[in-house]
Amino acid sequence: MPNPLSRLLLPILIMSIFSGELKAQAKGNNLVFTVSMKEPASHYFHVSLKCDNLRSDTIRFNMPTWSPGYYQFLHYARNVEHFSVTDETGQAVSFEQTRTGSWLVRKGTAKSIRVSYDVKATTPFVAQSFLDDTHAYLIPASLFIYPDKGIGQSSVIMIEPHAGWPDIATGLEPVPGLQNTYQAENFDILYDSPLLIGKLDSLPAFYVQGIPHRFIGYKIGDFDRTAFVNDLRKIVEGASSIIGDIPYRHYTFLAIGPGRGGIEHLNSTTISFDGSQLKTLEGRKRMLSFITHEYFHHYNVKRIRPVELGPFDYENGSKTRQLWISEGLSVYYEYLVLKRQGMMTQDDFFNALRNNMMAFENKPGKLYQSVAQASYETWSDGPFGRTADEINKTISYYDKGPVLGLLLDLKIRHETKNRRSLDDVMRTLYYDYYKKRNRGFTEDEFRAVCQKITRADLSGFFEYVYTVKDIDYPAYLRYAGLLIDTTASDLPGAWLGTNTRDRNDSLVITTADWNSPAWKAGLRGGDQILLADGKKVNKKEFDEWIKTKHPGDRVQLEVWKKNARVSVEIMLEIRKEKKFTIAPLADPDPLQQSILKEWLQN
Repeated sequence: MPNPLSRLLLPILIMSIFSGELKAQAKGNNLVFTVSMKEPASHYFHVSLKCDNLRSDTIRFNMPTWSPGYYQFLHYARNVEHFSVTDETGQAVSFEQTRTGSWLVRKGTAKSIRVSYDVKATTPFVAQSFLDDTHAYLIPASLFIYPDKGIGQSSVIMIEPHAGWPDIATGLEPVPGLQNTYQAENFDILYDSPLLIGKLDSLPAFYVQGIPHRFIGYKIGDFDRTAFVNDLRKIVEGASSIIGDIPYRHYTFLAIGPGRGGIEHLNSTTISFDGSQLKTLEGRKRMLSFITHEYFHHYNVKRIRPVELGPFDYENGSKTRQLWISEGLSVYYEYLVLKRQGMMTQDDFFNALRNNMMAFENKPGKLYQSVAQASYETWSDGPFGRTADEINKTISYYDKGPVLGLLLDLKIRHETKNRRSLDDVMRTLYYDYYKKRNRGFTEDEFRAVCQKITRADLSGFFEYVYTVKDIDYPAYLRYAGLLIDTTASDLPGAWLGTNTRDRNDSLVITTADWNSPAWKAGLRGGDQILLADGKKVNKKEFDEWIKTKHPGDRVQLEVWKKNARVSVEIMLEIRKEKKFTIAPLADPDPLQQSILKEWLQN
């Protein structure tokens, strides 16, 4: 039976190999990339770049250090091997690698040069290219070098898939008349357009406002595909109704298989996906929330964006203090879209926000780092904050960001008598900055938009952005006729405060909770627990042992710490935690009732 993909007329899906290099060059483009994967089991892509009509005697090529959407340095050039340069006659052209990820080519009198190199791709991660004997996933920023100061140049990309891999899925535009050949208006677009290659599976296309949307993936699994496509349609309809405009001609959900993460793009998103997760109610909720988040990013980040996030600095990173908007508000809107579309209950919605509150409020990092600082410092801290002991001095904008979205939305609704909302802020940023000015917004401009729409003093709210001031949750939740419990309650059982994992034959402390009994006893991440009350235990046995204890009990641990064996006695305590349970007021006034109804579209 023929592959069902072969019957789809997709501008983003090309399915057979055809050289076409001469035709591509005939179209006047002087940068032509070719990517081949003849021995995929080796995990090596081979990349060649043909450059014509070069005017300068020297040209510098750079490899990005990161890929937009993942705000950490990944140093892609470390995977580049066998770099070489030849002229139009095949003679070697001199070059030198001036630093990691930068090559200076001295072409001399050559009219054309060809740069060739291999890229090793062994990490199955959404921000890394990957190749094995079953499929290929290409992150363009990790494969394609760019001419120094030439980000604005267009290019042609020719794909030579491994034999037996009939399908290519990408958001790149095809070159008319050529198979497996694509074009990018500039390197920003190229780097924003991953490709998935192999024997792929495709769900039936659906249309919103006449625009095709498709879900294409590798090993997507067995699940109710009709119901899932209907869910995707609701997500697109719900998100697009907030902004009132769909800015692309086609959109593709690229499912790269089981793995980690998702990254947004202008007209596509790449997501780790395992369809079996859709078979349980909780798994379905998690997956749909994840997909909604990545889809909403094509508005919030790709178009509604801080001014620092484009044009990008591919060498030094594009640092901004506004990721709490780009990521945090996208978390908030993933919940809001699903609630408004009937795919999440009101209790689900409140519980999702509760989880963010608890993750932020019950950790000591809130005392040390503002959400603006967390945004800026993600390049060193990571998207979810620092690790090991330093985790105690950091927060995640993924947690505090959606909470701030909740507060700001309710504040705007209250001050405007429910005539305006955070939706109006997002629409204003989209139309005034992306559509009219074709740029992002500064911190002052974001604040000014919020101020103009609210026509009230928002300085109190913005203190929560730039300082570590405690949040007055009851005041904000009351705007929607809601109560929130901010008291700390006792958790059952005894508290030691260690997080552990098995490593080879050892039980290792990964982190110690700040100010916990373990912390006060001097235990830290990296310490090894040798004995617990005289017995050697693994993680499972250790956890079960702690469950038998009571607050006030004393436990004896033998620990390997800083090249020394030490014995520590620890008295277990009671742990307190705020639950942030949200419930309706018994007698909300008309404005409170109106805000709750319009906000959640109950």
